[in-house]
Amino acid sequence: MSEHNLLIVLGATAVGKTQLAVQLAKSFNGEVISADSRQVFKGMDIGTGKDLSEYLVDGVKIPYHLIDIREAGDHYHVNAFKEDFYQAFEDISNRGKLPMLCGGTGMYIHSLLQNHDLTSIPVDADLRQELLMLDKVELQQRLNVYPQELRKNVDYSSAKRLIRAIEIAKFLSENDYQPEERPVLKPFVIGLYNEVETRRSKILNRLDARLSNGLIEEVEVLLAKGVSKEMLVFYGLEYKFVTAYLNKQIDFDTLRERLGIAICQFAKRQMTFFRKMEKDGVKIQWLLAGEDRKALTEEAIELVSKNF
Repeated sequence: MSEHNLLIVLGATAVGKTQLAVQLAKSFNGEVISADSRQVFKGMDIGTGKDLSEYLVDGVKIPYHLIDIREAGDHYHVNAFKEDFYQAFEDISNRGKLPMLCGGTGMYIHSLLQNHDLTSIPVDADLRQELLMLDKVELQQRLNVYPQELRKNVDYSSAKRLIRAIEIAKFLSENDYQPEERPVLKPFVIGLYNEVETRRSKILNRLDARLSNGLIEEVEVLLAKGVSKEMLVFYGLEYKFVTAYLNKQIDFDTLRERLGIAICQFAKRQMTFFRKMEKDGVKIQWLLAGEDRKALTEEAIELVSKNF
């Protein structure tokens, strides 16, 4: 019996994660669980790159989960993702199939693999307002007031993480907290990457395709359905910039240029986050996503075969 019970395929935007994941799902009797913070929303298809046609492989429809489960305009957060993930994970496992997590929202993936019990601890808005007034040294001193067991594994270099750590330590010191029992995850993680120039070229080419194939019209439909401009800006990237274009704040050429830059910057941040996950102890098997997709698929199948 395999030591692993979950296969993860991660990588930056436009690297071809879904295409590889569905091939692996077909080969290993798997079902795909999306780890994408925006693909959960109905009607947000082109901008989020759902590409649902990719889930059909050689006439076989690969089942997917956590796509189109919320109405556009709703909020979705990491704890909601975890609840939905574990429900899908247990359902797939109980049917004797292999759960496969695929996506680029590193925070979602990492929440399952690192300190996952603590994400359900509620936000303390008043405390956060107070802590935002402090610099990093002051935050470190504030955190160190709490016992060591309440602040272990904290990243002391990040003000944002220090604030969350103080919030958690304060909650745990004042409340009897019993985390919900979850299945133990034993993941095998494959990461896809491109060289920087290849990644940039793929991102810009894909953006041009989306702009030509209804991205702007998709945002118009969302607005007509009552999704607020503020929420579309909150969803970021494609939705933020197209909303600005529709508001006549920028012209089409500026939309294309600024959005292309923003997506490239986003992809760089994704890769930085994945490297941070590795520093936190997550082992990732990196594969170069070259032009030969067949060779990539064969390499990935061989790798998975050796570990499952």
